[in-house]
Amino acid sequence: MTHRDLAAVGARLEEAAQLLPGEPADNADTFDRYESVAIAILDSEHTDFTPGLLEEYLQTLMYKRQLELDLIPFPDPLEQ
Repeated sequence: MTHRDLAAVGARLEEAAQLLPGEPADNADTFDRYESVAIAILDSEHTDFTPGLLEEYLQTLMYKRQLELDLIPFPDPLEQ
């Protein structure tokens, strides 16, 4: 497993989320599309990686996507 393998997972996530049918209604719907693809990737590929690595990577990508879609505040007001 290499960093390139994780980058490929990220690329597949992006591509698959864009290929889902229909148009997202809003940012939350867009996030739900990414999340459903991330779950499918995790379910099918988790054994290909060091235990926990793929889950952490996908969680990080999902957190980043929430920030990009303005679904969570940054910085987190509870952490200030």
